Amino acid sequence: MTVAAPIRVPELDADLVVRALALALSQTLDDAGRSGFVVGLSGGVDSALAAAIAVRAAGPAAVHAFHLPSGEAVTDSVEIAREVADHLGVELETVSMGALIGGAPLAAQEPHGRGNFTSRIRMAILYDRAAALDALVLGTSNKSEIALGYTTLWGDMAADCWPLGDLYKTQVLEVARSIGLPLSVVERTPSAELWDGQTDEGELGFSYGLADLVLYTYLESRRRPEEIAALGIEGDVVERVLDRVRRNAFKRRLPWIPKLTTRTVGHDFLHPRAWRGPA
Repeated sequence: MTVAAPIRVPELDADLVVRALALALSQTLDDAGRSGFVVGLSGGVDSALAAAIAVRAAGPAAVHAFHLPSGEAVTDSVEIAREVADHLGVELETVSMGALIGGAPLAAQEPHGRGNFTSRIRMAILYDRAAALDALVLGTSNKSEIALGYTTLWGDMAADCWPLGDLYKTQVLEVARSIGLPLSVVERTPSAELWDGQTDEGELGFSYGLADLVLYTYLESRRRPEEIAALGIEGDVVERVLDRVRRNAFKRRLPWIPKLTTRTVGHDFLHPRAWRGPA
């Protein structure tokens, strides 16, 4: 469906975005006192752009890339991940998770349950590598995925920083194309590859283009659902997008702490991102 809407997700100055996010990552690395970043290169555009920003922030030698196939899906992801790694000048190690996942006595055997388990195993491996390398784990979730809750708690949401967390998916694609990332990754159909044939948009039931228009109009312009539908988007699509935003609000918060004191961590006890305490 083509939407002729007066409000569009803004186009960005790609070079400025990358420079700003690289500076933020550089400061994050300095604040944490770590020597580099660990990133899972999936063969998708989000991880490719996150890795590119990390390379800009800390240099290729400080970015450690891992490809983590689950053994469930047979794709060309490893070749694309290797192409991205070569393009960025970073080393890529492949760690197969097939044995870990295949032998697990899972209670949830349906695809979504196994997919969530796979996502959590991936992050467990990345954190293990990060501990050995004195590195931070680079998250690759974008603003669209975070808002929609199209994420796995303690899976792809487990990260030390989210450089793409304020970029909608369509903006990620725009920036990645503008800075010259390989077309094989920019033009690839988005998929978490948690099972054969899985695609993001197929699972969501709507395109990222439509979702981003709804999300941007709802979040940034603060339009009501009926106002968004009046822009030319089918009301059913608007409701399904916003229903995901509402239902998955719990994923966007730290675990709930019942309040008993006057200074509860995460509620009243807040401090700047960069805080080293008294000199």
